[in-house]
Amino acid sequence: MKLEQLVELYEDFYADHPFTFLSRESVSLKQVINSNKCIIQLEKQDNHLVIHSVIDNLIKGASGQAIQNMNLMFGLNEKEGLFLKTTAF
Repeated sequence: MKLEQLVELYEDFYADHPFTFLSRESVSLKQVINSNKCIIQLEKQDNHLVIHSVIDNLIKGASGQAIQNMNLMFGLNEKEGLFLKTTAF
């Protein structure tokens, strides 16, 4: 399978996930600091698919998950309070 086909497959899968983004460029921690984002970049090396992903484990980790779960429990939009401005994107 070609890399472009794999990227399209991932884009389709994550289309309904508000905090997961695919990047065609190299990913950097600066892109996710102080956010609930997960940025994924796919790379093919010979016959292997290498998946790079970056998250800020303070926000995307347990605290962000707790906010997302609380939003769902109280019937709020799961994204409430989680779209924070990053250092760079």
